[in-house]
Amino acid sequence: MRETLKNPPKLAADTLRVIPLGGHGDIGRNMSCFEINSELLLIDCGVLFPSDDQPGVDLILPGLHLIEDRLDTVQGLVLTHGHEDHIGAVPYLLRRRPDLPVYGSRLTLALVQAKLREHRVGQTDLREVREGDRVQAGQFNLEFFAVNHSIPDALAVAIRTKAGSVLHTGDFKMDQLPLDHRLTDLRGFARLGEEGLDLFMPDSTNADTPGFTTGEREIEPAMERVFAQAQKKLIVACFASHVHRVQQVMDAAVRHRRKVVYVGRSMLRNMTVARELGFLRVPENTLIELKQIDDYRDDEVVIISTGSQGEPLSALSRISNHEHPVITAGPGDVVLLASSLIPGNENSVYRVINALTRNGVNVVHKGNALVHVSGHASAGELLYCYNLLTPKNVLPVHGEARHLIANAKLAVSTGVPAERTFAVEDGAVIDLAKGVARVVGQLECGYIFVDGLTEGEIGDAELTDRKILGEEGFITVIAVVNLHSAELVSGPDIHARGFAEDDSVFDEIRPELAAALTRALVDGADDTYVLQQLLRRLIGRWVNNNFRRRPMILPIVVAS
Repeated sequence: MRETLKNPPKLAADTLRVIPLGGHGDIGRNMSCFEINSELLLIDCGVLFPSDDQPGVDLILPGLHLIEDRLDTVQGLVLTHGHEDHIGAVPYLLRRRPDLPVYGSRLTLALVQAKLREHRVGQTDLREVREGDRVQAGQFNLEFFAVNHSIPDALAVAIRTKAGSVLHTGDFKMDQLPLDHRLTDLRGFARLGEEGLDLFMPDSTNADTPGFTTGEREIEPAMERVFAQAQKKLIVACFASHVHRVQQVMDAAVRHRRKVVYVGRSMLRNMTVARELGFLRVPENTLIELKQIDDYRDDEVVIISTGSQGEPLSALSRISNHEHPVITAGPGDVVLLASSLIPGNENSVYRVINALTRNGVNVVHKGNALVHVSGHASAGELLYCYNLLTPKNVLPVHGEARHLIANAKLAVSTGVPAERTFAVEDGAVIDLAKGVARVVGQLECGYIFVDGLTEGEIGDAELTDRKILGEEGFITVIAVVNLHSAELVSGPDIHARGFAEDDSVFDEIRPELAAALTRALVDGADDTYVLQQLLRRLIGRWVNNNFRRRPMILPIVVAS
């Protein structure tokens, strides 16, 4: 998987260079960069949500730093669909270049526009496209294809250049009976195959799942049972952009004479946009506002909430922790988690499930009922695509290492040479010329952390410090010395937080610290930094030997 880190050579004329800037190794921060003859094209610009070992981080951006000094050469940004892991970082990119042409479907651009307003980014160049459209963006000829996914209006894009042709699927599956009747355009894929496809970049999320992804319609019986059996409060949690799932809940609510209320800012925003554009049908007198919920009995309302991935600040997490200002959930209530686990979110999701269960809530989720199906193609569907397209080279996208490698193996099983499949990590540099792709380098494409209002200000060192502070505690050692007389004036005083109940546990080490400081002063030490490091080493060794802990240690030596 990992290539030796090396800088790529200068790009030859009429050669297409592809650099994954995100989504190769993570389910998130998806972004791909294409270059030919000094012009760039970008596909997607999403975010990755932080894990438990990244405290204080709000979002993680793709490798924007690798193109920051070349943004004036970017001919366009193509957005495949409106999920956060594909559009969430668009405001951060457009802050750097507001006039960058952005291509996307109607719903995708509407969701982006709402996001840009929140970020106060204005005067942008959003260009609507739909399946069948062809656009010339500099030296890149773009053709768009309808694909089926867990959000309406998703697109795949074919890129034709002097170096050859590329098909990037975005996220897709091959549901043969989609709720919106919008099929993945296999005819178009087949036509590309007949033309000759040089590079295929397929979605890898479910590449290690055998068979075919279950159709959206298959979950309706299970959802119907949940509605029929719920006697009190019913809360459905799903992605804030999953219009299809919200539509199913809306229709079930009408059948069971329940009003619908949205909870969560992103849910309200996205569903308002979807309704305005005609992607969501809301029957008359079905939708109510949160402030009206007390006017109805629990069995007269269904709450559609954010938080299906256990996000700590989401509505569902706050409900599970008794922190929501309006909604509570207890014995007899039902919570339906209509989502799949995204790798890395398992602990967060199960934490919410456990909290709700302890409160007496009946939690229905994918693990115990068919209440959600994936929006991504399984192995059988990917094999269909490989056989339709017969690509010369394959660069799997959108997945962790195991997903990318599984997808590459599928390609090989259909006849693609192993040396022409590239399960690479972010920052890999692949050059395509005369129908042959090869890895020519590897760039450093680390995480860019968004922490409050800061972007890229914190790194691994700061995260390590935060983890130590949170897990191991904090010890401060303070001493006052007279450098002229070589005497210890006062201290050392030791204070701890998150380490011990009583600072008296340090009584044993204080005399040793005092003696060590005195010896150092007598021996001629006249640098407070040197004395601080002495304190750090001594108390760190003592704490590790006696408590098997590695707290953050802050020594302070003041010269009087």
